[in-house]
Amino acid sequence: MTVQNPADRSAPKDYASDQEVRWCPGCGDYAIIKAVQRTLADIEADPAKTVFISGIGCAARFPYYMATYGFHTIHGRAPAIATGVKLANPDLDVWIVSGDGDALSIGGNHLLHILRRNVDVQFLLFNNEIYGLTKGQYSPTSRQGTRSPSTPLGSLEAPVSPASFALGAGARFVARGVDTQQKRLPPLLARAHAHKGASFVEIFQNCIVYNDGAFGGFTGKPVADDTQLHLEHGKPLIFGRNRDKGLRLLPNQTYLEVVTLGEGWVTEEDIMVHDETNRTMAALLAGMQPPSFPMALGVLFCNPQPSYEIQVRDQIAAANAKHDGTGDIGALLRSGHTWTVE
Repeated sequence: MTVQNPADRSAPKDYASDQEVRWCPGCGDYAIIKAVQRTLADIEADPAKTVFISGIGCAARFPYYMATYGFHTIHGRAPAIATGVKLANPDLDVWIVSGDGDALSIGGNHLLHILRRNVDVQFLLFNNEIYGLTKGQYSPTSRQGTRSPSTPLGSLEAPVSPASFALGAGARFVARGVDTQQKRLPPLLARAHAHKGASFVEIFQNCIVYNDGAFGGFTGKPVADDTQLHLEHGKPLIFGRNRDKGLRLLPNQTYLEVVTLGEGWVTEEDIMVHDETNRTMAALLAGMQPPSFPMALGVLFCNPQPSYEIQVRDQIAAANAKHDGTGDIGALLRSGHTWTVE
């Protein structure tokens, strides 16, 4: 029997490159890269089979700081590049790193298709509700009223909910985390990695320069216990500093309500139980916003199906078997209706 000594196990530093990490001091990206490197160590990831792919933005510097393979691609197109990488070599472990602007503006169409196709990648969306690299313009996730260089009078647009977008696109795994929650974020990323298919993780990330404190209403220590709902499959949706708040869905209702245990004969039996295989429940949870509701964190939805690259491989194998592996590309090109150019 082979016994692995603790000294032989991977450590987070083994996944850090020799490049100087250059984000603004206090940026939430530092916490996220720490969590990712810890996750890779926990799952004993092979750097030679791991690829990080990014688009454009502050988050897009990620591949430079990882001692793995990586591509720093073009604005919004990281999902397209990642799809090609995974189809060309399904054995590679592919991670996509993108910001809310990169992923949901010019990259929205590409994000839609990698999720609906269910390509086996981990998509990490760093959501700071602003464009950080280009100096603080409003982004697709910025809230109405956001004042920025591009919206000096306040944004008029309704923001995109990344988790709701992912669910609507047909994603089979949708989760949420917070950059500073170092005890919760690595296990969440490990869950995403274990899921075979497209895993979408929205990470609330503080931009200390252009949108500092955007998520303070539910991440600040004084309010976190009362404004965060940490989801566990098969467990009741209970939250609060005193664990006395819960979510209830009354018969014939299509919306959730916050109730207090012990008030009006409300007991734990009245509280909804989280079912991460239920897409409708996930959509309700994704739509909740403080201060009326807690922010749902953890795995909102997980219901696996065969991944895209596996189906492509099986389709090709079936076609080859049908023709005994004797396909002739030249004969194929010359078959059917052809033209002769003189």
